[in-house]
Amino acid sequence: MDQVIMLAASEGANPLIPNVWEILVTGISFAILMFIVVKFVVPGFEKTYAERTEAIEGNIAKAEKAQAEASAALVEYKAQLSDARAEANAIREEARAEGAQILADLKAKAAAESARITEQAQVQIAAERQAAVTSLRAEVGTLATELAGRIIGETLEDDARAARVVDRFLGELENENAGAAR
Repeated sequence: MDQVIMLAASEGANPLIPNVWEILVTGISFAILMFIVVKFVVPGFEKTYAERTEAIEGNIAKAEKAQAEASAALVEYKAQLSDARAEANAIREEARAEGAQILADLKAKAAAESARITEQAQVQIAAERQAAVTSLRAEVGTLATELAGRIIGETLEDDARAARVVDRFLGELENENAGAAR
């Protein structure tokens, strides 16, 4: 290498300054390379950059659209849920009212049935009382006739006369009971 430097120094050329032809060839090569890069490589990069930008913006738009749809669906869901709750409350209130009405109807029917049974029992009691009174009158009449016959000393076999005696006797008993009750 020392020989090359010395040879160049002997020719009068400075080793730090490049040769003019080298500068010219390097400049033309650089210009051709620059032309190729600008003409073919840069448009490819620009195209790829534009496609990526469109894809990103498209995805952003899709995401915004999906978010808007999700928000709308959420609002619709909340509205449906609110409507369903309101409907459930209305059905519940209607069922309560219907239950209260049914309960009132059943109470009314039970009261009416109770009144009917009580009235029927009262009629039956009155009929049985009347039958008992009639039966007792006949027995008391028979006993009173026998007793009166024993007291008087003669038999009272005449039915009309016996009936009059019994009626008079029972009338007196009733008057005494009525007077005692006052």
